[in-house]
Amino acid sequence: MKQVIFVRHAKSDWGNENLKDIDRFLTERGYSDAYSAGEWFNKNQTAPALIISSTATRALSTALIFARTLDFNMDNFRLEKEIYEGSAERIISIIREQDNSKNCVMLFGHNPGFTNICNHLSDDLYFDNIPTCGMVSYTFATDDWATFDDNKGKINFYKFPKDFKNND
Repeated sequence: MKQVIFVRHAKSDWGNENLKDIDRFLTERGYSDAYSAGEWFNKNQTAPALIISSTATRALSTALIFARTLDFNMDNFRLEKEIYEGSAERIISIIREQDNSKNCVMLFGHNPGFTNICNHLSDDLYFDNIPTCGMVSYTFATDDWATFDDNKGKINFYKFPKDFKNND
């Protein structure tokens, strides 16, 4: 069995028009959401064997917050520039390239790629939009990453920032 967890970057700042899109950083809410989501994941799920993050500042910041919260071994943390602005097809090819010794991979990236891939991988649920800092996890009945999406996956969980708020 293989498991993939998609995490869209947390809320980012659009306030500086001189910044390139790839360099946008997290807002205060983004940091708060990333820490809340990371803490929930740490308490309720098993840490992934591998974290792969987009090189965009907002995705990398979100991934590093999760890694810190999980006390993650950074030898198993990788940057992948092609996740940034990557299509669902490109993201699938990145996953297919992974070492089969890693049964659980967590990716940090962006829309529309992440919403598109989540809708492609399962018939269980349709997502209009994976919100910032949203997480969606799938299990696939295979032992080979090269074939992980030959059949639809089974959704393990999906959590969005509103799930971590206490009635506010």
